[in-house]
Amino acid sequence: MCTRTEAGRACSPRGRTGAILTTGPVGRARAPSTDAAPGHAEIGAGMRQCGDGQEWALLDALLEDERGPDLVALAGAVLGLPERGRYAVAVVPVHEGAGPRTAGAHGMRFLWRSRPDREIAVVVLGDADPAAVAALLRDGGPGPGGVSPVVQGLSGLGAARRLADAALLTCGPGGDEAVCLAGRVPAALVAGQPELAAYLATDVFGPLLARDPAYRALLVSTLDAWLECGGSAGRTAVRLCCHRNTVLNRLRRLEELTSRSLSRPRELVELTLALDAVRLLPGTAPL
Repeated sequence: MCTRTEAGRACSPRGRTGAILTTGPVGRARAPSTDAAPGHAEIGAGMRQCGDGQEWALLDALLEDERGPDLVALAGAVLGLPERGRYAVAVVPVHEGAGPRTAGAHGMRFLWRSRPDREIAVVVLGDADPAAVAALLRDGGPGPGGVSPVVQGLSGLGAARRLADAALLTCGPGGDEAVCLAGRVPAALVAGQPELAAYLATDVFGPLLARDPAYRALLVSTLDAWLECGGSAGRTAVRLCCHRNTVLNRLRRLEELTSRSLSRPRELVELTLALDAVRLLPGTAPL
């Protein structure tokens, strides 16, 4: 069985796929068990090994969105995976102390691939959804992770892997749980464009920099709480343990300093995305 570092070198799909597709059939991969008890973390021998089995290079090629004649059909036949079906991809950074990865539960089947800096799971969903994947990863212990939306068929694994990477970016520094991309697309757009995000944050919140650091942090945190409370000043006041009028006064002052109104949809979008930039990319604006 390869270590994570060895897997990153030996299992690189580049250069191997063509050889597989031209040398004919390869041995059938041993299918991982799907009988794992809910929440029970185990690793099937066939899931984590890259060894000298060319079958795993086929899966890597799909994750890298490589194209080739009959690649999808061959990978499905060799790995025992349906060409058409409901799949998701999960991406988890490698970190010290990480426990064994789940082989699956609740009708899901996980096939893990190792990279030097992350581990990637191809998830055969069955009737489950990406939220169940994220929950299963969280059950395995703290740590960030990104889960893609559902894709239909093996041919969508490359796109799913990129979307899982985008979801991972929304965890931000210090993130400690796996998340789905659904509901986080705006934040993913911000995190994926750090230079543009830095410009936006400075453009929106720049006028606050002339204010006392504690005061500007108070205004920004009030905006964050107001957004989390669905724009309700009353619920924001309860969360922040202050009076509703205090919340409204802070938001009004923020509008004055940023020259943006929370009642104008486009300007509200700018404020929201700038806040995501500050949260996800420390240093974009020294708030």
